[in-house]
Order: sequence, then structure tokens, then C-alpha cells
Amino acid sequence: MGGRIDCYIDIASLYSYLGFVHLVNNLNTLESHGVKIEFHPILLGAVMANSGNKPPWSLKAKARYGAIEWPRATAQAGRPDIRFPDNLMPMAHTVLPLRALHYIKANHPRETFHAALEYLFHKFWTPPNLNLSQADVFAGVLAGFEGFSPDECEKILAGAKSQEMKDALTRSTQSALDKGAFGAPWLWVRNDKGEAEPFFGSDRFQYVYKFLGLPYQDVELLPPGGRAKL
Repeated sequence: MGGRIDCYIDIASLYSYLGFVHLVNNLNTLESHGVKIEFHPILLGAVMANSGNKPPWSLKAKARYGAIEWPRATAQAGRPDIRFPDNLMPMAHTVLPLRALHYIKANHPRETFHAALEYLFHKFWTPPNLNLSQADVFAGVLAGFEGFSPDECEKILAGAKSQEMKDALTRSTQSALDKGAFGAPWLWVRNDKGEAEPFFGSDRFQYVYKFLGLPYQDVELLPPGGRAKL
């Protein structure tokens, strides 16, 4: 067994958050099977525009269903405190925090990068749903992260404005598009045979694990009197 999962995510994407949570929660187990995980911050708006996709809420029927589905998904992921921002569209221009995440990824340990991802996802998706696209708001949020000193925060903010990090975000977004992405999370999975396939969404991991040849428990309907999952 073995393989690799490249996960392309944007903090403005709810299901990126849920996919990230699943992979981080299972990171040690995946690595015990020889599977490497890497998260790539991407600009979802650019992926949508270049692939011709549209936000699900632009279709009324999808929007109505989404309002029913997302509480189920967040509860299943152990994040019942998630709430949609009232002004999601202007908040979704997450260029600044995404470039900052690329800087953190390039200059800090992986554990710090993962912790920063979780922290920014949480700030975006839980009340009061902070608008991280605003430079002053993002600077304040970054200062509240326990993993960075004031000097490190200044370097991250400066790095997020650098051409190097602008290019890093462009490359990761283009990489996702080159792999067929039309939304997020977009997973590019390579197994131990060298075969690679894409997977879309935060609820496809049974397919991912099957493709990787990993042991896993699938959904199973029990007969009357069977012991339900607790």
C-alpha cells in the first residue's frame, strides 16, 4: 500500500473545510499506510471561472437543497458550530489569506501550516464569520494565532504581498485546473501502482480509499435488532 493525496482547497469553500477536517483527522492513519497528504491553497473563484462552473446557489433548486444538506454535513464532520456568512460573496475573495497560507507553508513546519488552515477556516465559517479578505481584519486574526510571534506575523503579511506568493497561488490554482478541477475540494490521488485519478467533494473518501487499496469500513445497513453505530 501507499500513495499520495493532493488536496486543493479554498478557505471560502465550506466543503473544502470538511474535506480538510476529514484528512487531518485521519492523517496519522493514512501515513501509517504510506499515503502522503499535501494541501494546496487555491483560488476557487478562478477555478470556477476557468472551468465554466457556477456557484450552487445560483440555481434555486440547488440553493434550497444546499440549505438542508450543509447542516447534515457539518454535523457529520464534528463541526456543528459552522454557519454561512450573511455576506459570503464579498468575503469569498480570499486572495490575501490564501497567499499568506502559501507563505506559511513555505516557511513553517507542516504542523503549523495545518493549524493555520484550521484556524482560518474556523474564523471564516463560524460566528461572527470574519471577513478575511479585508487586510486589517486579516492582520488582527493572524495576530491572534498562538503559533506566530508579532515579528512572524509581519513577515507573513509582507510575504503575502510578494510576487513569489502571488505566483505560488497562481501555480496551485492552475495545477488544479490542469487536473480537471471545477470546484473544491479537488483531490488528485495516486496509488501505489502509479495510477492517478481525480475525486471531487468531501464525501468521496470511501472511493479514495478503495482506489488506494486501503482497508476501510463502508456504510452498512443493519437488520432489525442490529447494533447501531454510536
